[in-house]
Amino acid sequence: MGTYINQNLLNNLFYILSSMFVYYFIYDHGKWWKTNTRHKQLLLIICTGVPLLLCMKFPIYIAYNCVHDLRQIPFLIGTLYGGWTVGSALLLILLAVRFFFYGFQPITVAVYFTMFIIAALASPAFRRLNRTDKLFASMWLTLLLDILVTVIAVVFFDFQVIDSYIFDFILVPPFAMLFIVYILETLKDAIIMRSKLVKIEKMEIVSQLAASISHEVRNPLTVVRGFLQLMKSQPMPKETQERYMHIALEEIDRAETIINNYLTFAKPTPKKEEVLIVGQELERVAHLLQPFARMNGVHLIEKCQPCMIIGNAEYFRQCFLNLVKNSIEATPIGGTVTVSCSCKGEEVIVAIADTGIGMTAEQISRFGEPYFSTKEKGTGLGAMVAVKLIETMNGTWKIDSKIQKGTTITITFPSATTRG
Repeated sequence: MGTYINQNLLNNLFYILSSMFVYYFIYDHGKWWKTNTRHKQLLLIICTGVPLLLCMKFPIYIAYNCVHDLRQIPFLIGTLYGGWTVGSALLLILLAVRFFFYGFQPITVAVYFTMFIIAALASPAFRRLNRTDKLFASMWLTLLLDILVTVIAVVFFDFQVIDSYIFDFILVPPFAMLFIVYILETLKDAIIMRSKLVKIEKMEIVSQLAASISHEVRNPLTVVRGFLQLMKSQPMPKETQERYMHIALEEIDRAETIINNYLTFAKPTPKKEEVLIVGQELERVAHLLQPFARMNGVHLIEKCQPCMIIGNAEYFRQCFLNLVKNSIEATPIGGTVTVSCSCKGEEVIVAIADTGIGMTAEQISRFGEPYFSTKEKGTGLGAMVAVKLIETMNGTWKIDSKIQKGTTITITFPSATTRG
């Protein structure tokens, strides 16, 4: 066996394998090769022609009337994958180089012309096969062609078959073809799969964006509905009605702002930062959500110390509207949601505590993921946007929760004095 497997044989295999990797590397990174079939065929001719030349230049052995190497493998690969056009170009290259290096031999013309005709005829059917069928088809086709051309050489040219010829020309090429076609199909599938993944990711982004817009617009609409139901369910002074109408109109304007500027929310970059009085902002959020809390039979309590941070007011309200609304929805009738803020050194701590259903450790770890929610019909997008906005304002967050006892979300911001 050692006399058959030598350095030249391994070199021939290396030339072929390297060229196949180069082919897909160039094809994957160059748009020009993908523009039309001719360009792809040209690349295939180059990447199978080069190892063909190298195999002939550095053969396994040279015997009388037979310069033996593995040129048939890139020749068959190019013909099977490229059809008549690529095969005919490779045949011309092969014959020209063979005659230039070693002179004219009729046996060479007969052997490779036979291989070319059969492989080119089989090419359309071969390319339609699935991956597994291609592997076995390439192996058996190569074996049958090797046997056929050997019979032609023996019958018509009185060719002498020796042991090394049987091993290197009949036994090795079918298994080499199997291995190389496997690599080619794997690389092709990887490129196709990556292309599909890019498309899926783009569709996922569009889907998330659409769902997020729907989710965020629903918050102000919920507030408007709450005020309208209050106005309809009980008589109230005109001043109160006007105040409720004013708040409802503000929420409709906010919904319009969300729709017009949601791309900014998708990648938050505050256009305007200012000193925010946290207590006032949270009081506003609690006031907006009081009707929603009453509708759900939940007591909403707000208590804050005088604290200040630097941030974007619209983002701050949007963030805590999402978080407080989620807490209300997670709290059963008669429960309590408490929103508080306090100053601790150079930090401002905001806590949202509820007496709701609580969260498991897994649910806490997945908090903020899109499309993950503890609610039956939730999307998880409110928490996702809230987490993103907290990070945008240089804040951190943590969750403490116990099943059927409640959840506390603690958000920490640097105080305005720290950043000043």
